[in-house]
Amino acid sequence: MSSRSGSVGGGGSSGGGSSAGGGAAVPLAVLLRREVASERTAPERPELHSGLFSQAKKGEDFTFLKPECERLPGVPSSSFSAFGLFDGHNGNGAAIYTKENLLNNILSAVPADLNREDWLAALPRALVAAFVKTDKDFQTKARSSGTTVTFVIIDGSVVTVASVGDSRCVLEAEGAIYHLSSDHRFDASKEEVDRVTESGGDVGRLNVVGGAEIGPLRCWPGGLCLSRSIGDQDVGEFIVPVPLVKQVKLSTAGGRLIIASDGVWDALSPEVAFNCSRELPPEPAAEQIVKTAVQSKGLRDDTTCIVVDIIADKTHSSMPLPKKQPGIGVFKNMFCKKKSSDSSSHSDREYMDPDIVEEIFEDGCALLSRRLDSEYPVRNMFKLFICAICQVELKPNQGISVHEDSSQPGSLRRWDGPFLCQSCQEKKEAMEGKRHSRDSSRNSGSSE
Repeated sequence: MSSRSGSVGGGGSSGGGSSAGGGAAVPLAVLLRREVASERTAPERPELHSGLFSQAKKGEDFTFLKPECERLPGVPSSSFSAFGLFDGHNGNGAAIYTKENLLNNILSAVPADLNREDWLAALPRALVAAFVKTDKDFQTKARSSGTTVTFVIIDGSVVTVASVGDSRCVLEAEGAIYHLSSDHRFDASKEEVDRVTESGGDVGRLNVVGGAEIGPLRCWPGGLCLSRSIGDQDVGEFIVPVPLVKQVKLSTAGGRLIIASDGVWDALSPEVAFNCSRELPPEPAAEQIVKTAVQSKGLRDDTTCIVVDIIADKTHSSMPLPKKQPGIGVFKNMFCKKKSSDSSSHSDREYMDPDIVEEIFEDGCALLSRRLDSEYPVRNMFKLFICAICQVELKPNQGISVHEDSSQPGSLRRWDGPFLCQSCQEKKEAMEGKRHSRDSSRNSGSSE
């Protein structure tokens, strides 16, 4: 199976779930009905096999592998799998804390009684809220470490990935490679540079004797080369924990995921990583990828890889995949109006062919007012008297609309939810450069 690029790779603050290749958007409900129509009930969902391998240099890479999770304890139909990679820097505190708390924060941000369709539709916003809450809570620990995060939730054939930093998750399916994360490095995105400088940060290269500039672009104070992370209290609140989120539905052919830290990706392209590990089971594949990366550039950094194989039901053969133009994906946007019941049978037939990877959702915007809002009608996703980020109960007069802007009194939609508590509103404004909640005089030499 030859690898070829099948998707755009996502910029730092890109968003919107644009559709490439034409055609109507595919609603999540239709994709799930197609799954039911092919007789893929909960017990017959794709099998998952995972493997992990790591070589340590600093001991700051941490992983999370939990193939068996349940949203509702004792209810198999609410099962899902979760995998995470946390590449720490300036210590391991942020990576350990995020590993221990992120999944619970995600589940706390989603009402437990949602059906599967609404749970999957709510995940992108819940992931944003959970990343921000985890970062906000970690700040109370008064530690200066930070971490990248690549977190993957697999429910049936729907894969949802949230990421900050420069670890990556890539998918190979149907002979194509799909990038499900984004490098949040200043060198990779002018939009991220502009966002941080407009919020009060200073982005530039390291100055040496004679005024020469060397190395990657970094944010000062602190010297971090990442524009998004969890932790990093010494740098500034404008280094945000708001993740890029992508959600895709696999075809009946399944696929392989590689989740790896920058120790792998600084040495190998996704094509090389897949090719060098092809035909190997997940654990030997992860080992081969790490050893190939280390052999290429030496063990300069912690080098960690997780491989997850999603094995489709072999009784359902996939339909032939049409040839794709290089760089053109088949991704679709979920948040469109549902079709009426009269047209459902027609739309189902329309989406049954071809059987290919479909993108349901993508957004990487750093603005919480956008990321916590949606036209998708998930009832009770954000209750009126609950903070959308930290889930604390609010009195009727305490909630602050996520759309409210204290720097521009009289702004529109101040009465619209979801709502934030006072401390989460302060964090939101600090991330947007409207309030300084960290001591900007602190300085540290980040090694990330």
